[in-house]
Parts: sequence; C-alpha cells; structure tokens
Amino acid sequence: MTSRKDFSRATATQIKNKLQGWSLSASTYGGRFVSGGRARTCAARTCTCATCGEVSTGAGTENAGTGVPYSRFWEINMDSDIHEGTPLRGNQAQAIGRREFLLGLSVAATGSALAIGNTCRAEHTPSAEAASASPSDGRASPAPPLPTIRLGDHRVTRLIAGSNPINGYSYMGPVLDRHMQEYFTPERIVEFLWMCEREGINTHQFSRPEQMAGVLRTLRQRGSKMKFICLHSGASGQTSVEKVVQDTQPIAIVHHGGVTDRLFREGKSREVHDFVKHVQDAGVLAGVSAHNPDCIKQIADEGWQVDLFMTCFYYLTRTPEELEKMPPVVTVQVGYPFFASDPLAMTKVVRQLDQPCLGFKILAAGRMCGRDYKVEAAFKFAFEHLKPTDGVIVGMYPRYHDQIRQNAGYTRQFAALRDT
Repeated sequence: MTSRKDFSRATATQIKNKLQGWSLSASTYGGRFVSGGRARTCAARTCTCATCGEVSTGAGTENAGTGVPYSRFWEINMDSDIHEGTPLRGNQAQAIGRREFLLGLSVAATGSALAIGNTCRAEHTPSAEAASASPSDGRASPAPPLPTIRLGDHRVTRLIAGSNPINGYSYMGPVLDRHMQEYFTPERIVEFLWMCEREGINTHQFSRPEQMAGVLRTLRQRGSKMKFICLHSGASGQTSVEKVVQDTQPIAIVHHGGVTDRLFREGKSREVHDFVKHVQDAGVLAGVSAHNPDCIKQIADEGWQVDLFMTCFYYLTRTPEELEKMPPVVTVQVGYPFFASDPLAMTKVVRQLDQPCLGFKILAAGRMCGRDYKVEAAFKFAFEHLKPTDGVIVGMYPRYHDQIRQNAGYTRQFAALRDT
C-alpha cells in the first residue's frame, strides 16, 4: 500500500513536472497569473494536467471535460480563506513566488484529507482506528446531539454528512478520486456513518441508491436512527423515484444541482418542476439543488411548492462564455472555478427564501482545509450567513484525521445559539 508520504511525494513530482511545461507571467493580480490582462496557457506542444488529467495541445487549449480554457483553471488564491475576494496588491502580490505556488498546488492536489492541520497523521492514529472500530465495542460514548432544524416533520442536524468522498468525487483529480474510492468500501461506509451518528450527526445525503441500499439496511439492522436524503438527477436511466423510496426510505429526494443548472440554462425548468411534483406524489419531501443562485431565485419567484433547497456555496457550472466575460477575480486555488466571492452571492439569496436550505461545498471541496483555522472560519462563515432554519452538508474523509469530530465540534460552536 502506498504510504501517505510516498503519495504526497508522487503528487508533488507530477505537479513539478507539469509546471515545467507551463508558461506563467511574472505579474500577478490577486493570486492570478496574468499576461496582457489575462492568464496564459501551456507554452509547450503538449502537456498533461496532473490535477484533472486532461491533455493540452498548445496555448488556448480548452479542458476537454468542461470546455473551459486552461487559463481559467490555473487561477489561484494563496490566501484562500478570504471570502470577499479582495485582490492582492503591492508586496502581497510580489510575495507569491514559485515556491509558494508549488506549495499551494500540493495542498490542493492532495486534498483535505492529506493537508488538514499542521502535522502528518499516520493511518493508524487513534481517530482512524475509532472510525473503523466495531459499533458494538462500546469504546466511546455518544456525543451530545447537534443543533437541529426542521425539514417537514423531521428534525435533522444542522450538519449533514455528504457523499462526494464516499463516491470518490474529490474535485482534486483522478489520483485522489481513486484514493477515496479504495478507502470507502461498503464496510467502511457503514462504520463512517455510525461514527457520524455517535458524534451527534443524524442525517446523511447520498446519491447512489443502488450502492447505498445495502449500507442503509445494515445500519438500520444495527439500530441506527440515521435519516437520509437522496440526490437524484431525474434521468430515465437512474433508479426510479418509487424504487428509491422503497429501497432506501429517505425523508427527502432532491434534484441534482448540476442537472438543475443545465436544464434551466436550456429553458427546460419545467422538467425540474415536474420532478418535484413526482417526488411529492411518492410521499417524501421534494427539493431542488443548484450551483447557480439564479435558478433558486427563479423557483422562488415562480412560487414552486418546494420543501427544501440544496445551495452550493460555489457556482461551479458557469459556461465558458460566462467565464470569459468575468473580470479578474480571486479564486480558491486550483482545478475548478471556485470564485472566492461566490459564497456571499449564494447566501444572500438563501436568506431571502422561506424554505430551509442546506448549503454545500462550504469548504470549497477541500480547498479551505489546508489549516484548521480555515476549516473553523468556513463553518463560522456558513452559519453566520445562512438562516437559523438552514444547515450544511459536508463530505468527510477521516482517513488521516477525525474530520467527523472536528466538524461536529465547529457546528456546536457556531450553530448552537441559533438552534430552531
């Protein structure tokens, strides 16, 4: 098995090799490397991105998976805990040299599990052993309950365990994706959710009912009272709403955010509305997820009968045309357009809604996890800018650090006084 040290060294080597094939301007604006007013792309004939795996064939090449120019994918903000997006100036900008740039990329590429805190933790730390211990061994007492909000007739904790790490979606590239996939076996998923429940988290959001049906059944057989929310694309090839309800017994089914954004952009919002009605007819709460705040605004303006929203703190589904029209702004490091001002835009919309909202990607898919104080600041920001009736969904990867206990602690600290 590859050790964490070897994994980090290999990732750093990949990034170093990649940088040798990229041409970056000596000037910076808010951490963004620019040339002639905009970032430049690969100067070599071909090079492969160590982060997303795409191949560039020269300047101006677009990422094949998204159609976004690489110039947009290599915008970084080394002081990524700043939400307001204030550009760096003067000595601040000059301080971002090649060494700091490499350090930032190393942190981003290895993800929150490999960069959390100031010290390295081996895989056999007490927290990791606890996460893989049998739920019946009685070694630890359950933690006090977390603050809760109401979803329909259900009380759910303001911190909900997310599913992206379980599904192998790191938003850091294929290396860390595979790392997560290999870690989260069905047995480890069961133990992970059991540990979440023992830390006071009573709800999990999942997106693969065919994978999770057996896991949820095992949890319930062991006495778990965990509640579940299913994220569903509404596509004809996905497990039907009725079968999801039958096999997993969720309290809610929510329309997938990326699909919502695309359908609204294509003028097909009615398909999302029909999905909401279909879910409600199946007897569970119906919600809509989105990355684009305008989708949420439109639903509210049109008066849809929606039970809840899932609201991404970062608008990751901007089209290439939207990105090209944007002025130089601060981003939260590398890989996707995590614009640092996005959380303010989404939470402003959230506070105007009557329905409860569940904010997600509050840690920018690991980009806010390089230091514990940044994790703390992200939780503080989320609960200060959401309504008292809202919660957050956070994916966790407890392989090297007890993220479950840490995140539960920040939720008690910042959400307790706003319990509803």
